[in-house]
Amino acid sequence: MLRSAHRAGAALGWLLLTLNPRMRQLALDNMLQSGLFTEKSGVTKKALRDNFAHFGKAIAETPLIWRSDAAQIAALVRQVHGWELVENTQKVGKGIIFLTPHMGCFEVTSRYYALHAPITVLYRPPKQAWLTNWVNQGRQHANVALAPANMHGVKALMQALKRGEAIGILPDQIPQAGEGEWADFFGKPAYTMTLASKLATKTGATIMMAFGERLADGKGYEIHLNQIDSIATPDLLNQAVEAKIANNPSQYLWQYNRHKVSRKAKPQTSNLA
Repeated sequence: MLRSAHRAGAALGWLLLTLNPRMRQLALDNMLQSGLFTEKSGVTKKALRDNFAHFGKAIAETPLIWRSDAAQIAALVRQVHGWELVENTQKVGKGIIFLTPHMGCFEVTSRYYALHAPITVLYRPPKQAWLTNWVNQGRQHANVALAPANMHGVKALMQALKRGEAIGILPDQIPQAGEGEWADFFGKPAYTMTLASKLATKTGATIMMAFGERLADGKGYEIHLNQIDSIATPDLLNQAVEAKIANNPSQYLWQYNRHKVSRKAKPQTSNLA
């Protein structure tokens, strides 16, 4: 089932690469800005094709992950690197802040963790109201609670951490007005969330980066976990995300407009005197 979804998704990604020049240019600009790719010898052309294949696979696999039961999720995850970090944190009763960038299959990471313990995931409701129920039903499962990106959701995250539970946050998602600060992301200013660092400071929770690596030929996923010493500033948060992306740049969502300037965001201040 996953193999068929990934094959269809790759075809969809290549179709978008061909038919959506605006998206193609955005992805290309972001890839070159990162410094992880080069235009020489057609390397970027191949990388762009590979990346759009992963983009399509992400679209195709999401409903499948949402519909999968616990046993199916367990079977899809072939290996977890760094699970001992979770066990060590649980032994001392500390909460965990999982930072999961727009990379690989970020839906599978929370589902897998929920096989072992409760997790509360921060999410932004779809702009299209008719999608809300479908998305919520897909993401809500046993041991997975959803926290909307508002004050009620932040309160739910805080309470979960105080209970020694885990929460999940997309650290590279553009925050709402007043909820972020400007910091470089691959050398270019990006409006960056401050929520994760505030939660870590107030609760003493352990911070971990989580990446659900998509394996070739629909063979499943490997989850990679690593502990982060500090995300006390937006710069440190972005550096942690950059380091994770550098390990597998083809699976990052370069089509996401990370450097978008929100009309409601406070203006970027100049460093010039």
